[in-house]
Amino acid sequence: MSYSNSVEPNPKFRTNDKIMISKRGSKGHCRTPAYIRGKIGLIERHCGNFRNPEQLAENIKNADIIPLYRCVFKQHHIWDNYNGSNADTLELEVYEHWIEETS
Repeated sequence: MSYSNSVEPNPKFRTNDKIMISKRGSKGHCRTPAYIRGKIGLIERHCGNFRNPEQLAENIKNADIIPLYRCVFKQHHIWDNYNGSNADTLELEVYEHWIEETS
């Protein structure tokens, strides 16, 4: 997806969309934790559009504006040998360029 620093993008995902966090690696500043990459969850809500923190960390003054989402993941889908309740979840805010569609 292409973003611009002068236009507010329309969110690609909607509440309750099933998603997967990209498995790709990263270098430099990244707000997407490695433990959540490749995991499947749901979009809880669109939080708004913000400047790309990865670009800001590289001192790019006109960083792209991209959607940020609150995502929810089942703890059992994240951690091997998780001993808590099946209802336990983790909520995490993830920028759209790290989110992939899944069926």
